[in-house]
Amino acid sequence: MIKFVMCLTRHPDLSREEFRDYWLNSHGPFFMKNAAVIGARKYVQSHTLDSQLNQGLQESRGMQEAFDGVAEVWFDSEESLIQGMTSPEGQKLANALLEDEGKFVDHSKSSAFIVKEHEL
Repeated sequence: MIKFVMCLTRHPDLSREEFRDYWLNSHGPFFMKNAAVIGARKYVQSHTLDSQLNQGLQESRGMQEAFDGVAEVWFDSEESLIQGMTSPEGQKLANALLEDEGKFVDHSKSSAFIVKEHEL
């Protein structure tokens, strides 16, 4: 399997709590309702904790501020991802998801990429 990963930074007009609430209670259910259209097998949201541990990790390594969260979407293969996203229904859904993301994600400060896991 492969994963589509997005490291998300919230829209500047939103608090972290507003971001989390919209992502979890609006965008997430919308995605899950339509996941089969693009062949998505699993969807996980990881919300960054408001913790001194995170601040300490960043400071001790000289890293930038943490993303507000990470989304992971599993697919059977690159081919199944491409097929799901390029079908007419997949393109329509991709556009709707992108539009909805714009309500809570600052795309210019976020990142997206495809990965393959190597479990050790």
